[in-house]
Amino acid sequence: MSKLHLQPIERVQTISKEDFVNQYYKKQKPLIIERLTEDWPAYKKWNFNYIKEVAGNKTVPLYDDRPVSHKDGFNQAHAEMKMKEYIDILQSQPTNLRIFLYNIMREVPTLQNDFKWPDIGLKLVKQLPMMFFGGENSKVFMHYDIDYSNILHFNFQGTKQCILFSPDQTKYLYKVPHALISREDIDFDNPDFEKWPALKKSEGFIGNLSHGEMLYMPEGYWHYMKYLTPSLSMSLRSLPSKPSNLIKAAYNITCMRYFDNMMRRLQGQKWIDYKNEQAIINTHKNI
Repeated sequence: MSKLHLQPIERVQTISKEDFVNQYYKKQKPLIIERLTEDWPAYKKWNFNYIKEVAGNKTVPLYDDRPVSHKDGFNQAHAEMKMKEYIDILQSQPTNLRIFLYNIMREVPTLQNDFKWPDIGLKLVKQLPMMFFGGENSKVFMHYDIDYSNILHFNFQGTKQCILFSPDQTKYLYKVPHALISREDIDFDNPDFEKWPALKKSEGFIGNLSHGEMLYMPEGYWHYMKYLTPSLSMSLRSLPSKPSNLIKAAYNITCMRYFDNMMRRLQGQKWIDYKNEQAIINTHKNI
C-alpha cells in the first residue's frame, strides 16, 4: 500500500472578496478559510445536543458504506430513524451511518437564523442549505456533485478530512460510467497501486476541517470525506461559471440519472458489474 500524491489545501484565517475571487474562484483552486463563521450564531450553537433539542423528533434519511446495488435508486437512502436516536449513536460509538444532503432547515425553520450568506464574491443559490452528519471513521466515497456547483462546505462539531482532485485528474480516478463516482472498492486512504495503477499518476489536495472552518471546492472537483470524529457540516452552492459545466450539469440532472435508473431496472446487477469493469478499462487507457 502507498500514499497518493497530495498537497495541503491552502489555508487563510480571513480573506477579502477580491482576493478570494481573483486567487481562488477564477483560478478554480480549493481553499480553507478558518474564521469565516465566527460571527454566525451557528458557530457557538451548532452541536449535536442543540440539533437533538430542535430536531430530535424528525425522521432522517441515513446512508452507509454498502456498495451500489441495482436495487437502489439514485441516491436512495439505506435506512431511516429519529434524529435523536441517530445522534445518540454518534455520541456513543463509531458508526458508518451518515446523513447526506439533508434539508433540515425546511423542517426546522429556526435554524435558518443561525447562519449568514457569505459575501465573498460568489452568486450563491439562495435555496435552503443542506446538512451532513457522520460518525467516527465513516467515509463518503470519492465523487463529484451532479450539478457541478462551486461548494462552500462549513464544518461545525468535530473534524473531517477532505481529499480533493480537480476535474483534469478524472482520467486517473477509475470513474464509473453513467455515474458521479469512482470505483467504490478503492481505499483512498491507502490505495493499492498494484490493483489501481493509474492512481499513481493522480495529483490532488488534502486538508482537515475543524470547528467553524469552511472549505471552498471549485466546480466539478472530486471529493472524498472521512469523518475523523463525529461531525456535522453544511454546504452552500454557487452555479458553475463555465458554460461547458452548465451543459454537463444539465445532462446529469435531466438525462444521466434517469438512464442509469432505467438500466438498473432492465439489467439488474449486470449493469452495475458492467459499469465497474468499464471504469477499469477506460482508466487504463490513460496509462
